[in-house]
Amino acid sequence: MPAFTTRHLGAVAALALTLAAPAATASAAPGSLADLREVMFVGNNWDGTADVIRSTGDFARIGRIDVVPDRAERMAEINADPIKWIYFQAIRNGVGEGHDQLVDDMYSTPDGASVVVSRPSFADVVSVDLTTGDINWRFPVSGYRSDHMAVSPDGTRVAVSASTSNTVHVLDIETGEQVGSFATGDKPHENIFTGDGKYIWNMSIGEVNTALDAPWLDWTKGDRRITVVDATTYERVRVVDMRERLDAIGLGDHSDAVRPAVFSPDESKLYFQVSFFNGFFEYDVATDRITRTKTLPKNPATSEDRTTWVNDSRHHGLSMSPDGAKICVAGTMDDYATVVDRGTLREGPLVPVAKPYWATVSGDGRHCVVSESGADRVTAIDFATGEKSVSVPVGDHPQRVRVGRVAADWSGPSAR
Repeated sequence: MPAFTTRHLGAVAALALTLAAPAATASAAPGSLADLREVMFVGNNWDGTADVIRSTGDFARIGRIDVVPDRAERMAEINADPIKWIYFQAIRNGVGEGHDQLVDDMYSTPDGASVVVSRPSFADVVSVDLTTGDINWRFPVSGYRSDHMAVSPDGTRVAVSASTSNTVHVLDIETGEQVGSFATGDKPHENIFTGDGKYIWNMSIGEVNTALDAPWLDWTKGDRRITVVDATTYERVRVVDMRERLDAIGLGDHSDAVRPAVFSPDESKLYFQVSFFNGFFEYDVATDRITRTKTLPKNPATSEDRTTWVNDSRHHGLSMSPDGAKICVAGTMDDYATVVDRGTLREGPLVPVAKPYWATVSGDGRHCVVSESGADRVTAIDFATGEKSVSVPVGDHPQRVRVGRVAADWSGPSAR
C-alpha cells in the first residue's frame, strides 16, 4: 500500500467541498469568467427541482431548474423492471420518507453551461443544460441508488456514491463518461476531494433504514469506514475505521458511521458527525486519532426514540469558515443550527431552523447557509455573530446546497 501522510494533503479541503464550483472555473476558456455569475444551487429533493439563488447578500432566488425532465421515460423503465420497481418503492418508503428522491447533489460545470445532478430514485447522474433545460448526458450508476457527489478542484471530474453497490464512480463532468471507480464500505455517502486534487475521501454509513438502532445492535449496521483513494489511479491508499478510534477514547457506545465531514484549511484535522450523535468529533490526520469531542445541546422537544430520527441522523451538516475559525453545525433532529468556535469548541446562539439537512459556506465566506428541509427554505447565519441574517423560500424538501456559476444574464431555462 502506498504511503499516505499529511505532506500529501494540499490546500483547503473545506473549500474543495463547499466552494468547489467557483474554483472549477479555472478550466474555463480565457475571459469567460466575466460572463459568469456566482450562485448557489439548492436541490429540492422531493420536488425534482433545483433553485438557483444569489450566493451572497439577500440570497434571493434567480431561477429554477427541472432536473427530472425525463421523468416519464425513467418511470416507464422502472415500471417495466420488477427489481428496479422494488428498489424504487423501497427508496420512496425508506430514506424518502414517503417521497421520491429526485435530486440529492449537484454541481455546475466550469463554463456555467450545465448542472450535474445525482438522482437517487432514478439511480443515475445527469447533466442538465442550463439554457434549454434538456439533458446533455445520463450515467446510470451501478446498483439502484445514487447519492452524494464531489467535484474535483479543477472542475473536470465528479465523484458519485452508488449506495447499493458499495461503489464510487468518477465521471468526466463534460461527457459523463466514467474515468474510474473504486470500492467502499457499506452504503457510500459523503465524498471529499483534497484541495490538491490528489485524493478522494469517501465515508460509508452502513444501513440507516433499519430499526435496529440501540447501541448494542450497532454491529448490525454493516462495514462503515473511510476509504481514501488516489484520485488518478483510484487505488486505495488508506482505510480509517472510526470504531477503533472511538473505542480508544471510551466511546464504544457511539456509532462509527461517519456522516458529513469537513477538513481544516491545512487539512491536518477532519471534523465529522456520526449517526445518532448531537455533536461532532475532531480527528487528527497525522496521528490517526480522535483528539476532541464536541457534544451540542439536545432539544427537549426531540424524541429520545432513535427509531424516529430520519435515516439514523441526529445532526447532519457541517461547514467551516474560510479562515478555519468557525464550524457551522446543522442540528437536524434538534431543529437548530449553530456556529461553534473551532479553538474553544464553544457554541454560539442556537438558531431555530426546521430540520436542517446541510450546511454550506456562502460565496463571500461570511455566512453559513443551511437548508431547512422541514420549512422549504434556506437560512443564512453570520459566521461572525452566529445570528440569523435572512431566510429565502425554496422548493419541497431542500437538502444539498452548492456554490456554482451560471451565465451572467441567466434567469432560468428557456421555455420549450
